[in-house]
Amino acid sequence: MTISVPADVLSRLKAVLGEGGWSQDPDRLAPKLLEWRDRWKGTTPFLALPRTTADVSAIVGICHEAGVPITTQGGNTGLVGGQIPQGEILLSTERLSTIRDVDAFDDVIVAEAGVTLAAVHEAALQVRRRFPMGLASEGTATIGGIVSTNAGGTAVLRYGNTRDLVLGIEAVLPNGEIWNGLKRLRKDNTGYDLKQLFIGGEGTLGVVTAASLKLFPILASRATAVAAVESPEVAIQLLVRAKEEAGGAVEAFELMGRRGVEFVLKNIPNQRDPLHRSYPWYVLIEIASGEPGAAGAAMERLLGKALEDSLILDAAIAQSEAQAKAFWSVRENQSPGQKPEGATWKHDISVPVSQVAKFIAQATAAMEAFAPGCRITAFGHVGDGNIHYDVIRPDGGDDAAHSAKRNEGSRIVHDIAAAMGGSISAEHGLGSMKTEEARRYKSPVEVAALSAIRQSLDPKRIMNPRVFF
Repeated sequence: MTISVPADVLSRLKAVLGEGGWSQDPDRLAPKLLEWRDRWKGTTPFLALPRTTADVSAIVGICHEAGVPITTQGGNTGLVGGQIPQGEILLSTERLSTIRDVDAFDDVIVAEAGVTLAAVHEAALQVRRRFPMGLASEGTATIGGIVSTNAGGTAVLRYGNTRDLVLGIEAVLPNGEIWNGLKRLRKDNTGYDLKQLFIGGEGTLGVVTAASLKLFPILASRATAVAAVESPEVAIQLLVRAKEEAGGAVEAFELMGRRGVEFVLKNIPNQRDPLHRSYPWYVLIEIASGEPGAAGAAMERLLGKALEDSLILDAAIAQSEAQAKAFWSVRENQSPGQKPEGATWKHDISVPVSQVAKFIAQATAAMEAFAPGCRITAFGHVGDGNIHYDVIRPDGGDDAAHSAKRNEGSRIVHDIAAAMGGSISAEHGLGSMKTEEARRYKSPVEVAALSAIRQSLDPKRIMNPRVFF
């Protein structure tokens, strides 16, 4: 689709935004037009850089009037292509970077869309509070993107997805009107919960400009460990044990296969093998408690009993914050560690936790038959059923040949997940990558309802037009 933006629209946008509020400089635009894995490259005639919600309102209002489409971008950490424009106006939230309030009494932080997750963490700590979402990209990922994609992260097991952490949002609707929904209420039973339409909406119903987020106490003790297990089936058994032993204090339970660990050791500087020898599978466990020393005691009990029962093969409990960070670094570098290995079919799958091991086994058998010699890595948030299942080209193989089989291979993986009652997008969203694929797994009734919601708010379909139904 070719998009033509009238010259008068560009002139009006420039006038509204003023000096420093826009760019058409190719060098300024370049990093915003390329997805970090180099899979999607975009184009745009104009980069809008609003500083205020009023600026966003003006931009969207002008584009609505002219029928000019907009793609909104936060930190450009998305993995499904939804943030990369294909000729649309690109609206970056990078200058919406104010933390408007931090309140330890209400346990809330109000942050604009361009504030990074790392900045939210730091601001919360200043009032001795914690925002519990953890992402490997926290230094780049922004609140607007996190809200718009309903990001998950490493602490979903205890605290839930973004949906569970947002009290209210401020957004600019597709006609340019501002909706101020920045409530701080834990209870508000007065009709449809409009914020939930925008959380996970990927910018299709408007531009999220700010959010009020839940804060939590800083817990008194925390223990991090890596345990080696023989298989994903055993990892699930260990998860059940961990929940029972810790009484709800398990914050993270992350699965990693040996091949993924080896890619990290090979391709990422300054990494160390988490244990003294290699094992087929690893689980990274984090337990936190409000009682001093309780997390460490619970971890020792869990791993001690698991060793006695031959449930785990080996384990190490971090003895310092630096060692805990080293354990987490191996987990968080799973995707960067793959990147130098060549073309990859990446899948963001969720299935019921009870089906995780079955999914990995069936998908791996299917992929090894479909693409002989492929290298498979499975890792992720096994505690909540979310597996990042990636199929890398054979060692020394041809990237183009492997990429050519991506759609057919991914369909096989997605069908296996769907047959188990799973989802083809656990936490990354649909973007331009999976929008059409998702139709295969949704009923006509659901697609019609989703389309009706979008049509009611964005009848001209100018907001992120390549995404959703």
